[in-house]
Amino acid sequence: MYSNGTESLIKQAREIQESELQKFYSRLIKLLQGKEHGHETIDSLQRLRLIVFATKYTRTLPPELHKSLLSLLSSPVEQLQVLSSAVLRETLPLAAQAENYNQDGNSQLNTHAAAVLLAQLLRGLDNRPSEGPTTHLLPHTLPIVNSILTHSPESLTEDNVTLLSKKLVDWLRYASTTQGGGASSGGFFTGSRSRQPLPIAELDGTVSGDFFTVLCVGQGFTEDQWMNVYSFSMLRHWLLTFHSVPGGTIADTANRLQLSLSLSHSISNVCFYSNTNDNCCSMSRTCFFELEPVTMATAQLVLRGQSSSPPLATCCFADDRSEMDGSVVSVVSVTSSSSRLLPPKERLREKAFQYCQRLVEQSDRKAQKKTDGDLQKACLVEAVCILDSVCVEDPSFVYRVFPCIKALFGRLSSDLSFARVLLPVAQFYLNHGEMAAVDCDCVWNLVLGRFPAELFNDPFLAHELLRFLRLNLENVQLRVPQYIRHFPNLLKFLAWDSPAVIDDFVDLLPSMVTSGTALELLHTLLDLPCLSATLLLQHRSMCLPISDPGGRNLASVNAFRNPSFRGLFLFLLRGEAGAGDTIDRLSTLLELLSEAADWPRVVQCAQTVPILLHIFFNAVVNVADRTLLGQVLLVTLERSSLLLNSPKYITEIHRVFSRQLINLCKLHPSLVIDQSHELLEFAGATSNVYNKQEVYTHVVLVLGEYLSVSYDSRCSTKLITSCFETLEAVLFEITSSAPHPGTGCPAPRAITTLMSALAKLASRSHDLIPRVSLLLSKLRNVSSGGSVSWCEDDEDLDSVLTLGEELCALLKMPGVAQSVLNPPAHVTAPRWHQDTNVAMPLQLRALTRLTQAHASHAQHTPTSPSPHTST
Repeated sequence: MYSNGTESLIKQAREIQESELQKFYSRLIKLLQGKEHGHETIDSLQRLRLIVFATKYTRTLPPELHKSLLSLLSSPVEQLQVLSSAVLRETLPLAAQAENYNQDGNSQLNTHAAAVLLAQLLRGLDNRPSEGPTTHLLPHTLPIVNSILTHSPESLTEDNVTLLSKKLVDWLRYASTTQGGGASSGGFFTGSRSRQPLPIAELDGTVSGDFFTVLCVGQGFTEDQWMNVYSFSMLRHWLLTFHSVPGGTIADTANRLQLSLSLSHSISNVCFYSNTNDNCCSMSRTCFFELEPVTMATAQLVLRGQSSSPPLATCCFADDRSEMDGSVVSVVSVTSSSSRLLPPKERLREKAFQYCQRLVEQSDRKAQKKTDGDLQKACLVEAVCILDSVCVEDPSFVYRVFPCIKALFGRLSSDLSFARVLLPVAQFYLNHGEMAAVDCDCVWNLVLGRFPAELFNDPFLAHELLRFLRLNLENVQLRVPQYIRHFPNLLKFLAWDSPAVIDDFVDLLPSMVTSGTALELLHTLLDLPCLSATLLLQHRSMCLPISDPGGRNLASVNAFRNPSFRGLFLFLLRGEAGAGDTIDRLSTLLELLSEAADWPRVVQCAQTVPILLHIFFNAVVNVADRTLLGQVLLVTLERSSLLLNSPKYITEIHRVFSRQLINLCKLHPSLVIDQSHELLEFAGATSNVYNKQEVYTHVVLVLGEYLSVSYDSRCSTKLITSCFETLEAVLFEITSSAPHPGTGCPAPRAITTLMSALAKLASRSHDLIPRVSLLLSKLRNVSSGGSVSWCEDDEDLDSVLTLGEELCALLKMPGVAQSVLNPPAHVTAPRWHQDTNVAMPLQLRALTRLTQAHASHAQHTPTSPSPHTST
């Protein structure tokens, strides 16, 4: 009920004469053309809103006024946007208009513009021809709605959702089953005696039944068949956005939408082009399931019927076959009609299930063209994803859908050409396998086993499989025990094409690190360049015959084909973790693959290993205990000399080992005591000073720093003395003799680190002070004569001698040396400004109060204080 005043205004609006209305239109157009829109403009817009609202039939505004109102949708004034949107929602779109809109002014699809488009589009779906132009509108409706759904989903009301759900049901399930007007087979001179339209056909040429789908073909499509194609194109997007669980919102479904849409993105994006003209189709055998964004200007051109381009999302089919023997009736066609009693959303789910079930049936037909086969795969991907979405929203469908999915998997699992189609099937098993209580091992053994092992060189499969794992990582870890076990298989993608998949493994690698896989995973990461070379050899041996002369020049190819080395290569190519150990023969394998160090694919792979090692070490400290971390530390020492012979690669790995060695020992200082024997053995090898300078320097550093009773009570004087004697012997050897031929001088940093470590150990056991002082004095005396063989640079030599003198002077005062060389934690990491147990905070607070008091006194005193004033 309206108030008396409002009813009076509505009555006046309904009784307004046409001549008066045209004058009002003209006056409003002039107001809107002005630079500023004041109260008069707003009042006129409110009156226009009342006029179009009160009219029983839908009005068509003058083109110039319509254009002006459209321009207001992008006005910075919110009130003008609201009023223009309210008016346009109550009017019909223009049938034709020659003017072009300015892209800059009208291309932004804001909420108000989207609401206008939706109101006009959806009204056109139910209009009779006499009420407005619909023929040109219908084929373009769903692409535009899909764009609005993507960019402004809040524009759709519940009534919009209900209406579109009903329309989608009609288009999907009840499209005609005869070919369009271009399918006449009576010849050119047929006239009125032309035959009846032919029925649509299946991809194998047989006559289709009473259910049209995107996989049906014909010489021409009718309008409702095109709408069937468009509806299927946007069906999954629609279901995921507006058919969420009760209480769900658009924001709640955004992540699930992105996850689901990614599964079939690559296989569905088959390039297409179509040309439509009434009922005739010039058709190509491709399909596209993702609708492109629509700008405001493009949408308005569509509404005006001025768009010259084909529909935005088109599935086109061609078939030159004229023989159609037999007819096909799908089992879906004989389903119960009880779904008509369901609410629109639930009915759409039911019809989506029937439609996708029909597609799965049709995909079993043998396509006669390669493009037909590609189309079948794309439609299967989309159909399985839609079925998955339906089951996510309504779990009662799981028991109806699973037999179909299980049969599909059984039919396709033996053909690796359907690998990318089976990924959505794996997604379905992951989401619903537990509810259906089915054994999923066969699915994961295929997806994580055969796919990476045999299709490691398929870039599209690699991208989609790794993306599938990333997006479902939590569920995969929880429900797929094979995931961790198959990490050697998954790393083949990385070994083959590192730049393309490194981002995926940055996310996936931490999930592969467990207490059971840490050591083998570390070895596998270090062997990735070897795996890359082995995959190349495997690929080459499969592509070239053994007698091919091109393979004789590579010793690695011959080694790969040699049965005596076959076990080494098979270990690298293993599919699961825990398949043995080749560390004893790793040097042989590295020698066989030495010539592969400069192969481009191997070089690319080697460049990613340092990044992955940092990720590994950051993850392993969260899952490993001290015992396992000790084993990891030993692997770093052992593998520092067992790497592919690439100088740059070795240098980078040593740098990573050095940094992580410090981090591990800083996190767990007791590791130095636990692995003291191996650390001393490594530090006592003089050759390591020359061959592994970076790692050696940091081993000496952790021995000098953490071999102390303050870190571990097990540290005894005997252990300190043993470590001192080991380092003393090495320092004496490298400073008293020339380097071996072919090796450079030891790094000055290694020498200074040895000197500092000896001084630190001596400060903890004072009996060793005379020995280190004597060694440093001899070092100074030997160097006083000029240049020495173990140091080429004079500045480096001066730095070494200066450090020696400082350490000698410091060790003359053992108490001071103890404090300086082994400072307590509160000295090395001071928090004096925070710690209330020391005097510094008290002094700072007192000083602050004094300065504040002095400043306040100076502010209130007109004259300067006397120099004798005490503060």
